[in-house]
Amino acid sequence: MIDGEVLAILLLIAHGVLVILAAVVVSANRRPSAAIAWLLAVVFLPVIALIAFLLVGRTRLPARRRADQAFVTGRMRERVPSLAAVGHREQWPAWLPGVVAMTERLGALPMVGGNTVEFIEDYAGSFDAMIADIDAAERFVHVEFYILVRDHATAPFFDALARAAARGVDVRVLSDHLAGFLNPGRKATMRFLAANRIHWHGMLPLRPLRGQWQRPDLRNHRKLVVVDGRVGFTGSQNLVDASYNKRKNIARGLHWLELMVRLDGPAVRELDAVFVTDWFSESGELLPLDESPVSVASGADRFDVQVLPSGPSFDAENNLKLFAALLHKAERRISITSPYFVPEESIMLALATAVARGVQVELFASEVGDQALVYHAQRSYYEALLRAGVRVFLYRSPTVLHSKHFSIDDDVAIVGSSNMDIRSFSLNMEVSLLLHGRDAVDRLRAVEDHYRAQSRELTLAEWRARPVLERVADNAARLTSALQ
Repeated sequence: MIDGEVLAILLLIAHGVLVILAAVVVSANRRPSAAIAWLLAVVFLPVIALIAFLLVGRTRLPARRRADQAFVTGRMRERVPSLAAVGHREQWPAWLPGVVAMTERLGALPMVGGNTVEFIEDYAGSFDAMIADIDAAERFVHVEFYILVRDHATAPFFDALARAAARGVDVRVLSDHLAGFLNPGRKATMRFLAANRIHWHGMLPLRPLRGQWQRPDLRNHRKLVVVDGRVGFTGSQNLVDASYNKRKNIARGLHWLELMVRLDGPAVRELDAVFVTDWFSESGELLPLDESPVSVASGADRFDVQVLPSGPSFDAENNLKLFAALLHKAERRISITSPYFVPEESIMLALATAVARGVQVELFASEVGDQALVYHAQRSYYEALLRAGVRVFLYRSPTVLHSKHFSIDDDVAIVGSSNMDIRSFSLNMEVSLLLHGRDAVDRLRAVEDHYRAQSRELTLAEWRARPVLERVADNAARLTSALQ
């Protein structure tokens, strides 16, 4: 029988071996900050850390899913039109062609011109606009949302899908599998879709007994609607009531403020290519990609737009590369709106560098948070931002500012589903629009002006005076955010 002293020595040796092995395994192809966070967890909580690493330590999707992405990406590259399809290349900033070429290499989708863009802030108005286009559908309706629930607010949208299916339109719907279980109304929603012959698949399903398994928090966070390939919607809004039907949200009076884009023009087919890829991954059915020649309408109200999909099905962090490149190119102004701002090191460096170059930089975030860990992790970056010279505006409670966009100088912007945080860069499948056009960015600036009017500006003195316990919570949450 092993006495207590020998057992303690053996456990100490085993712990040391575990730490050494973890240092080798964890650090492979991982950011230093993330590797250090994992190693600290292994040192202080070895058993819990080992279990956690086995569950969420892998940031890539299974090989089959990555192969599906590569296959459809190859098909998309075969049909990419030339950059001559843009509408206003002579008006681009000198640096934009290089960024567009990089984005095309990353996501296989080109910048195309001749698009109209409408920004929709109104939560119910966004649903109304989608319903009007669905009611005009003749061939197909493609719907993809991270959260998709039939409730009192979204019932008219689902009814429009049913009407379309009843008149022979092909209606296909995707929603995130895990998000469906975490939100009320899943069973009723599935029954409605089935009863109305609407084709549905859950994205990234977690069904171990069927061989469907990956890291649980690798999720499909995209939001998009495409009708007949002629009109599309994307942005930050999920298909759910503005309170998300959560009792705690209703009790606190929380409601979400979003920004959606209604897109009309050649870029819609590029947005649909994202849906085609996800539908293929979940159903095995490869829908036809639109290979028709691009016809670009001209005019000041027509804009150049490029669609960028990103996520763990790609080898590179597509959105991180695009966002960082744009921040470094800014010459006068950067306005960022992100409800969950937990940036990667390169983003923080880009923002600090921009301010040092004389660029005016502002961040819009929420005064109130709905997710405690992310809320506190985000707060941990405010002091560094304020010291660097970034202006921080907090949208007043009880509104949760959930929009995701940023603008560069006078004529370039990003709008989509991606937060400016580590999760959106590495773990979530996202979709973003890169758009060029002075009038479009002016309209986005008007949205930002509205945010500013409804926000309070945070000062460094105020922030440094916050209670010690809040500082501890913020910094502890920041450490956990690196565990990826």
